[in-house]
Amino acid sequence: MTENRTSGASEPGSQWYDGEAGPLVRPYAMTGGRTQPGPTGVRFDLIALVTFDLAAATLDDAAGLGPEHRTLIDLCRTETQSVAELAADADLPVGVVRVLLGDLLELGCVVISRPVPPALLPDERILREVIAGLRAL
Repeated sequence: MTENRTSGASEPGSQWYDGEAGPLVRPYAMTGGRTQPGPTGVRFDLIALVTFDLAAATLDDAAGLGPEHRTLIDLCRTETQSVAELAADADLPVGVVRVLLGDLLELGCVVISRPVPPALLPDERILREVIAGLRAL
């Protein structure tokens, strides 16, 4: 049997343990092999904001949520966070977080909002003219 030295394995032939990182869990194991965030077709941009839905506060354990789902719920329960922040704080790949958020969205646990695109924001020149007009009053 050969020893797997490329992943820093501490045991000969061990593929599922990394000496520095600990036990390895493949991302597809957390999502059940899924790569898309559910049948709703929702796209989770990195800057999309995720808020915990207080109506789902009584969600029971029978909802089929895994520990990763619960971690995301705990992270956004206290404050609204972006998808990128959730991925960083949960120490999960963004693709996995998107799939898990799709599950939570379908269950009604979270609400997703997107920031206003810069093209839809008012022009700075118009805002300055409004301020000047208000000062003239």
